[in-house]
Amino acid sequence: LEVQTEGALFEACVDSVESGIEAERGGAKRLELCANLVEGGVSPSMGMVEVMRSKVGIPINVLVRPRGGDFLYTELEVQTMIANIYAYKCAGAAGVVIGALNREGRVDEKICQKLIEAARPMSVTFHRAFDVTADPMDALDSCIRLKVDRILTSGQKPSAGHPEAISLIKQLVKESNGRVVIMAGGGVTAGNIREIFLETGVKEIHGTAGRVTIESKMGYRPDPPLFMGGEKHNTQSSEFITKRISAERVAQFVSEISLE
Repeated sequence: LEVQTEGALFEACVDSVESGIEAERGGAKRLELCANLVEGGVSPSMGMVEVMRSKVGIPINVLVRPRGGDFLYTELEVQTMIANIYAYKCAGAAGVVIGALNREGRVDEKICQKLIEAARPMSVTFHRAFDVTADPMDALDSCIRLKVDRILTSGQKPSAGHPEAISLIKQLVKESNGRVVIMAGGGVTAGNIREIFLETGVKEIHGTAGRVTIESKMGYRPDPPLFMGGEKHNTQSSEFITKRISAERVAQFVSEISLE
């Protein structure tokens, strides 16, 4: 195993103010704020950003993603992302989380440059669009040219704990040579976070820390059930649960990557 001389920062991925509060209480040092994690995360509302800013003291990086699906964007979607970036900046976000690809699966440097110019002086993270690029080393070079602050990656596998993912993330850390932070995230669990930390050499890890299910307090429930989301997988109970980070689970994750 790699010999680490210091612990790693844990960034909590949250899609509610309640989760942000719990994440900070559990020891997370930064938040990635998004909405709709069922879709892998999309841009949150300004209201959520403003309320989160008033409730937590740790930095908030806000996801800039106009929809689920791929990362090939239209001109109107690019305009929407730029408008969101300016709004998040005004709301006091510490950073934004961006990414765009071209048809060939390479980083679209032209679009990303526009997003980055709108974002500065906030920090900029390139999100897991990195994980669906055709060539991760080429994508790394693009991110370095763009001068992004960090790259979030699961090592191009569903979980950053996959052996091939660990190997790629370790290679990215080596090749980046301090020019950009490599942050491991995606499929991070209490069972693999320490191995990811020790084997790859990353100094930052991102995750939801195994969210807990919160049962709705609604008393009246239509029978048969009426579903609000026609395209998602619905069950009778799915309209009456939410998922939320718990401080206790975050604390467990943080303890696994601490050398104190």
